[in-house]
Amino acid sequence: MKFKRDAFATMAVTEDFLQYVLDQLAGLGQVIPRRMFGGVGLYHGERIFGLIIRDTLYFKVNDSNRPDYEARGMDRFRPYPNKPQLSMTYYEVPADALEDAEECIAWARKSAAVAVATKPAARRAKNPGLRRRRIKKR
Repeated sequence: MKFKRDAFATMAVTEDFLQYVLDQLAGLGQVIPRRMFGGVGLYHGERIFGLIIRDTLYFKVNDSNRPDYEARGMDRFRPYPNKPQLSMTYYEVPADALEDAEECIAWARKSAAVAVATKPAARRAKNPGLRRRRIKKR
């Protein structure tokens, strides 16, 4: 699949919004932002628990915390506007929760726990199709 050069530009995150989110989450402990595909992944420890895409904050969910988001009418992160059926296990954080640092941290703690509880994807062998027996020349 070939992408246009600016295909991920619509996912851009401004430095001001990123810094605001990091300030709001300061009480959570070490939160590491990592740029990816025009957005930012938020890590606590080794696990990703949040995303910032188009200056919108999303936290990781499962059955334990999804009802909190659905009760507030929040929507899932859908990475492809032309494919709304595809979504990820991240929901938009309510604006009032983001604006209140203590509440934002409470929501983030739940998502960090979800990230820890989520089984990591099995790593694939590097280039499994390219593995060939080496034949020694004599």
